[in-house]
Amino acid sequence: MGGTKLAKILLEMKKITKTFPGVKALDNVNFQVEEGEIHALVGENGAGKSTLMNVLSGIYPFGSYEGEIVYDGEVCKFNKIKDSEAKGIVIIHQELALVPYMTIAENMFLGNERGKKFKINWNETNDRAAELLKTVGLKENPRVLIKDIGVGKQQLVEIAKALAKNAKLLILDEPTASLNEDDSKALLELLLKLKEKGLTSVIISHKLNEISYVADKITVLRDGTTIETLDKKKDDISESRIIKGMVGRELSDRFPKREKCVSDEIKLEVKNWNVYHPVYMERKVVDNVNIHVKKGEVLGISGLMGAGRTELAMSVFGRSYGEKISGQVIMDGKPVLLRNVQQAIENKLAYVTEDRKGNGLILSNPIRVNTTLANLSAVSKNGVINKVKEYEVASDYREKLKTKCPSVEQNVGNLSGGNQQKVLLAKWMFADPEVLILDEPTRGIDVGAKYEIYCIINQLVAEGKSVIMISSELPEILGMCDRIYVMNEGKIVGEMDAAQATQESIMSYILQTGNKGE
Repeated sequence: MGGTKLAKILLEMKKITKTFPGVKALDNVNFQVEEGEIHALVGENGAGKSTLMNVLSGIYPFGSYEGEIVYDGEVCKFNKIKDSEAKGIVIIHQELALVPYMTIAENMFLGNERGKKFKINWNETNDRAAELLKTVGLKENPRVLIKDIGVGKQQLVEIAKALAKNAKLLILDEPTASLNEDDSKALLELLLKLKEKGLTSVIISHKLNEISYVADKITVLRDGTTIETLDKKKDDISESRIIKGMVGRELSDRFPKREKCVSDEIKLEVKNWNVYHPVYMERKVVDNVNIHVKKGEVLGISGLMGAGRTELAMSVFGRSYGEKISGQVIMDGKPVLLRNVQQAIENKLAYVTEDRKGNGLILSNPIRVNTTLANLSAVSKNGVINKVKEYEVASDYREKLKTKCPSVEQNVGNLSGGNQQKVLLAKWMFADPEVLILDEPTRGIDVGAKYEIYCIINQLVAEGKSVIMISSELPEILGMCDRIYVMNEGKIVGEMDAAQATQESIMSYILQTGNKGE
């Protein structure tokens, strides 16, 4: 390649405007991607990143938006995903679209089968799958079922599946949101390797350190408009610089300060807690765990994916996960039996799930309905819900938590991830718990919304509540918690005061225990 050769513009989106009822999601957005580059798209929740990519891939068909898409030199009018895929534009969504009980090879060629019309050529399917798995660095047998490989490997299978469709432009929406650090690193290295082979990628992510590492250019969206495009060769692309573009202000301190308000009073204690897997009942997922949280304390539980943190939280919360559960839960010094979720709520315990779309909210219902779900008795009389009261409660929490929405009658499914998370928090705050377990409370949401959620957590402990925070992000655990437990393989492997803890000390606890069994 000659040094003077001008880079080819592979994709140009011009003046894209997209409106939903009551919300202008995209307002005159311009976006350009050069061939062979990794281009990051960043912005706060609700900035319009996913909407823009849905316009590009044909999920929002031609005619449902204004503006023009020019791809590989021609104007494109995609009416469905198949149209954009035929041109080599492949999108991988945050929620993986793999079928658990089918093999890796079957998943990779689903809808893109090898062979004749009524006869699949299995040899060709498995051989081609094996080739593509090698390309993405997976040594798995293509005949292995998807459910038997971890999330990190599933994410790589999605990329192999995209390559099977002859992808020229790969779009990844939050590809590392549910991966641990090692899996995330492997995925980023793969993107760099594919770039060398000429593949162009667009990556949407909230993990700014990953963006700085992997991206050639970064386009910032704010409130549905393009703010700027930063070029690694010419511009500062440090995390603080990207944050400034995203939020329009410098977040010099990502974690709000708070007065320490921890009392000596133990609010919740879990003793000798054991839990077995609901399907593979010989597998112990929580192994003799002992933890406690004090009044006014933010307690962190750190660990890698699969360490057993969610299983611990859900099993304590009214046995909503697991089999053969044994151990003791003590609240305010008295043993309590929490046989189901209702009893847990009655004992002032709440659990905010990491899976807001699946288990946390009813997406097809308005904010008003979702906010009161965990405490219906407070807005009803003789089994009849008082809608006026419900509206008042939801509006009150909307103001308190600064939820961005046209009204509380808006369906939760139409909100951005950060605003959905606020509705989920409102739902459990309205249940008025004394102890609130937050499972990955800021997963997949941007720095601005994160800051607001941190402020809410600080406010809760200032009121004397106790918060248990499960998070895979070490800076968050260190920035928000008073005390930290480290979990690995179902056991508590370390406990430390947050003031003395570092990312290295937490990781060393995990790695020491991880290596023992090898």
